[in-house]
Amino acid sequence: MIEPKEKSISQRPGGSSPGLVGPEKAAPGLNPAEALVGKPPRRVSPIVLGLILGALLIAVALISLSSGHMPFTSREIFDILIGWVTGAEIDLPESRIMALVEVRLPRLMTALMVGAALGLAGSVYQGLLLNPLADPYTLGVSSGAAFGASLVLMASLFVPREIFVFSPLYPALGAFLASTLTLFLVIALASDSDKRLSPTSLILSGVILSAILSAGLSFIKYLAGDQVSSIVFWLLGSFQAQTWTNFLLVFGLFVPAFLICLASATDLNVMTLGFKSAETLGVNTRKVRLILLAAASMVASASVAVAGIIGFVGLIVPHLVRLVTGPDHRSLLPLSTLGGALLLLAADTLVRAYLPGEIPVGVLTALLAGPAFLVIFRRKMKELIQT
Repeated sequence: MIEPKEKSISQRPGGSSPGLVGPEKAAPGLNPAEALVGKPPRRVSPIVLGLILGALLIAVALISLSSGHMPFTSREIFDILIGWVTGAEIDLPESRIMALVEVRLPRLMTALMVGAALGLAGSVYQGLLLNPLADPYTLGVSSGAAFGASLVLMASLFVPREIFVFSPLYPALGAFLASTLTLFLVIALASDSDKRLSPTSLILSGVILSAILSAGLSFIKYLAGDQVSSIVFWLLGSFQAQTWTNFLLVFGLFVPAFLICLASATDLNVMTLGFKSAETLGVNTRKVRLILLAAASMVASASVAVAGIIGFVGLIVPHLVRLVTGPDHRSLLPLSTLGGALLLLAADTLVRAYLPGEIPVGVLTALLAGPAFLVIFRRKMKELIQT
């Protein structure tokens, strides 16, 4: 029996992703997956936006390296970096070299990678779950990481040193393992009898597990008593005392995750039309969904493990990029990565070098990105009412 042709997104009631069109209206010469994406109107091309973000990222990185309690000139930064890479002798005091190479540079690189990871994960979650409010923490990843790290921190406070010797890496390891376990539980709870995963079931499972883990976290805070400040400070998100080990942890997981997501960008475009349409066009939706969930959650878990909970980066950055360049994930994923890195590095530089006292960077991102997202939301609501 021949099924009737499906309508395009623009013809469906309640359709989303206004830049997507049906294959019958696509430009000639595109393969079926590309045809579904179409060519939405763009105010800025992805290449131009990528160059702008890249230039801003370099500028902010130089400002970050040169600013702070121990300022550096551009010449000093250049000489130290060249000497550090090549092994040449550096005609500067050892204290200044160590301050840049072992303190400021690892913090900068870690902030870059965490921002890039959160931007990537946010864009993947929003496309995969068909939910513009999805972010790296929608499926309970942040709650699981916070619970795991808090358990380790509490153990370091109350377990005798003869039994448990604390290391700064242990909270990160506990956060990563707990968030990974949370993801597996979410997938197991969301799978139906045919082992299919729907966006609604994934979100509901994540909300349920987040509530349970948040209750467990509150209980840990209660048990910690007067020592609860160390747990609360970690939960607020910060890049203080970052090391090259933390950077390598995030970098080592980000690179394969980014390549996997970028390779699946066309399939993700097709899946935004609906999973039945995607399967009709030959996309193995369950396989693609599991792979993308694992990749996005892996980098989000690593980010929370080294920096704590930093909200709104994975939520606001994909929205802003989508407004400028359209919904095509082939450009949205790398641009969200650049945008996330730029936003978080700028926020960390601001709290470290320019604000009185170093407030947690997670607090600043929530204070700045929250109102910005509210403005975008109101603008979209007005557009919907007018149409």
